[in-house]
Amino acid sequence: MIFIVLPDIPAEDRLLAQARKGNQDAMMRIYESYFPPIYNFIRLRVDDPAVAEDLASDVFLKLVDALRGRNAPHHSLRGWLFRVARNLLHDHYGRSQEITTEALEEWILDTGDSDPEIQFMHTLNIERTRQALRMLVPDQQEVIILRFGQSLSLQETADIMGRQISAIKSLQFRAVNTLRQILGEMQLETGHG
Repeated sequence: MIFIVLPDIPAEDRLLAQARKGNQDAMMRIYESYFPPIYNFIRLRVDDPAVAEDLASDVFLKLVDALRGRNAPHHSLRGWLFRVARNLLHDHYGRSQEITTEALEEWILDTGDSDPEIQFMHTLNIERTRQALRMLVPDQQEVIILRFGQSLSLQETADIMGRQISAIKSLQFRAVNTLRQILGEMQLETGHG
């Protein structure tokens, strides 16, 4: 499952301050801490792992360039990195890029249970969840990924998506309700079929 624990905010701010002063060790720790979640965020939208890796690398090249100039982030490093990743995706694919089927398989947790019946039920539930997520509009997919898959705050999600917190709350509410409705309908169809 694609789920990353990100550094806490005070540690992130200290790393960013050190990196802004040219500390290469801090830059390496930023890269090591944030490359996996940035890659996974991009990977959910990009079928080709090599392209996802290239785009994730570009995020960090942009950070290095920004740290040399006046556009360096002053706070919310994670928000800045995810926003750059999102912008690179939009530049590369357009705004309507949806979650890829292959990446969804990586994102949804496997039970690890060896009982064939439990595996079958788990696989069936995962497939329903995948179908339901694919039925959401791209913005709803993205808010679900950022809020629940990457455990980002409302403010961080709002910053990344370029929206107000109230809009993110509304978008998240609609996405969760739509997922509930779709999954409920799928459950009814299975029960009647």
